[in-house]
Amino acid sequence: MDTAVKDSAAWIEELIQFLRTQPAVTAVRIDPTAQKVSVATIGTASLDGLDEKLAETIAAIEAHLAAKPALKVPTGYSVRQDGGATVVGRKMGATAEHLWLWREMEWPEIKADPTPADQEWRTLAMLATVCGIAGLAGAASSSLAPGLPWLPKAFFLIGLITGGWDAAVDMVESLRKREVDIHFLMLAVAIGAMFIDAWGEAVLLLFLFSASGAMEEYALDRTQREVSALLKSSPKQATVVRPDGTEKDIKVEDLQLHDHVRVKPGGAFAADGVVVKGKSASDESALTGEAVPVEKNIGDQVFSGTLNLWGTVDYDVMRLPAESTLQKIIRLIQTAQKLKAPSERFTDKFGTGYTYLVIGGSTLMFLVWWLGFHLPAFSNTPETRSAFYRAMTLMVVASPCALVLSIPSAILAAIAWGARHGILFRGGAAIEKLADIRTVAMDKTGTLTTGELTVVGCESYPQGREREVMELAYAMEAKSHHPIARAIVRHARAQGVKELALDEFQSLTGQGLRGTFEGTTLLLGRRELLENGPLGEWAKKLPVAAADLSEVWMIGRGLVGRILLKDQIRAESRGVLLELKALGIKTVMLTGDRRHTAEAVAKELGLDEVRAGLSPEDKVEAIQSLRREGRKVAMVGDGVNDAPCLAAADVSVAMGARGSDAALEQAEVILMDDRIENFLSAQRLSRRARAVIRQNLAISLGVVIVMVIATAFGAVPLAVGVAAHEGSTLVVCLNSLRLLFGRNRA
Repeated sequence: MDTAVKDSAAWIEELIQFLRTQPAVTAVRIDPTAQKVSVATIGTASLDGLDEKLAETIAAIEAHLAAKPALKVPTGYSVRQDGGATVVGRKMGATAEHLWLWREMEWPEIKADPTPADQEWRTLAMLATVCGIAGLAGAASSSLAPGLPWLPKAFFLIGLITGGWDAAVDMVESLRKREVDIHFLMLAVAIGAMFIDAWGEAVLLLFLFSASGAMEEYALDRTQREVSALLKSSPKQATVVRPDGTEKDIKVEDLQLHDHVRVKPGGAFAADGVVVKGKSASDESALTGEAVPVEKNIGDQVFSGTLNLWGTVDYDVMRLPAESTLQKIIRLIQTAQKLKAPSERFTDKFGTGYTYLVIGGSTLMFLVWWLGFHLPAFSNTPETRSAFYRAMTLMVVASPCALVLSIPSAILAAIAWGARHGILFRGGAAIEKLADIRTVAMDKTGTLTTGELTVVGCESYPQGREREVMELAYAMEAKSHHPIARAIVRHARAQGVKELALDEFQSLTGQGLRGTFEGTTLLLGRRELLENGPLGEWAKKLPVAAADLSEVWMIGRGLVGRILLKDQIRAESRGVLLELKALGIKTVMLTGDRRHTAEAVAKELGLDEVRAGLSPEDKVEAIQSLRREGRKVAMVGDGVNDAPCLAAADVSVAMGARGSDAALEQAEVILMDDRIENFLSAQRLSRRARAVIRQNLAISLGVVIVMVIATAFGAVPLAVGVAAHEGSTLVVCLNSLRLLFGRNRA
């Protein structure tokens, strides 16, 4: 069984269970990343009532996407990989499988939690407030009404109920799973304090505990709101322009490839596409964090969910809405929030065992104080606090609240900041690892350069007929989808070149294009078209294009010309590389291009090392050789041929806007809108997150160690222990929130 199938084990069991309950279904093919699902039946079996069960199954799958347990396929079922999808079916033999009839099903919309996060923290804050007011009222009434001993306890009881309500609900859920967690500890201490008549301390404990819980939920809500802005920006309707020029509003999910869509000022782009008419600017801050509007002219890319600012624009759909940049971002963020960093997984495992250790240690110290030092077991006096009182204090100060929150709070805040600023982290591990990178390997095309060819010149032989060369080239390339064709078409439209109607058109595989215009045969393509024809001797004397330029030749009756194109270097690349050098990070270019072309770019940008003419296998070997130098390596790329070396690197980084699906699937960090300068932002964010995590651990562990020692060797009041414990939890949450508001931009 291959690795991809093994990694899907967390949710394959859900599909097998689904097949067990649906006898009419023989197999399910599912691709959670693209949100595509199909079911197979023998013949035209009825699928009535299937939608609800399928929705439940997919909801369970999405809940388990991050887990990767060992997979045990039950007898009678098979699992295999089909491209990017996984197929789970009944074992029926190859002959029977040929009879399967596949039907595409709509990916069910998973309903949101009916209790939104903002409501959760508000509820907790309200309960904490009531608890605090009741505690103050109880303390005041004990002084002002000494003749009514029941009144303070009534107020304290209200405080205990409101302050401990949420902890009690969580404790019951944990006990059902046969687990003991921090909520159990806090309630045990509060109840114990009641038995020794320390009602005020019990209310103070639950007030601070519920207040810190509200702060934790607020931090999570603030993180989620950064991400939910992306969801809100997703449009629901699109205006399609029909061939006769009429407009029709349809649902976004009904859009098809190459549909002609019109967006008016103030409207949102419904899918990823290319502008074919009009001029405007778009607000892409939701995707990239870039506050400056981005100009959009004919031939420019537009992205789903971004806002059209001022001009009416027509564009052709190049990606289905479910596969758009925005939807990929949303799915990546949802997956990232489920994936945990290595240190976070450690604290999860550490937290449960530590809870048992605290309970056991407190019980042991109770016996030592009672039987060893002969302190009263439960009776407090003005001179001496009981062994039970001290054990309760020890249980509070040793509880791991702040420790358990120290890492996940920082990781979630960093993921949220990145999502709102064009940097997507596929889980906390990438955030931790990126801070240790000492070498950055980069692909050339699409990473250090834009990856989109631009026309930089047009020549004709004889001179003076350059406009005619461009008109004929435009007419030919308008029917092609090659990158060179896109560049020529984009340039011609921007220059207002008229589009001629060809009489005939034919693609010459590996050479170029052939067409007929007004009875004249036209050829467009590589230099070989000239050198292999009757003008071969003359063509050999023509100047060769510079190393960093591409050329395409146009041949017609009495006319020869060429168009020069260049892959433009990103304006930001040089500044990024200079800053990486200043940080002591080595920069290496890995490219399949010719050496003299690669070296020309490297010289202009100031790269430390160039490795050119590499195949995908060579790139993997290059990454491995860099790692053997003992330095952590990050690989930045965008193409299908970059996917293997992305997988081989310590940290894989992909350019998100034009990156191939293969590269995006391998990447742990994705730079949206192809902003190479966001790599620096990601590196800064990673270092800040690591610093915050270390600070949180120092605060949480430091408070625990100091207070445990003080409690073990002295009589620390329970109120002081409570304040120290809950105070450290609040400080950890607030410290992590700094990552949401910090400046990490390049």
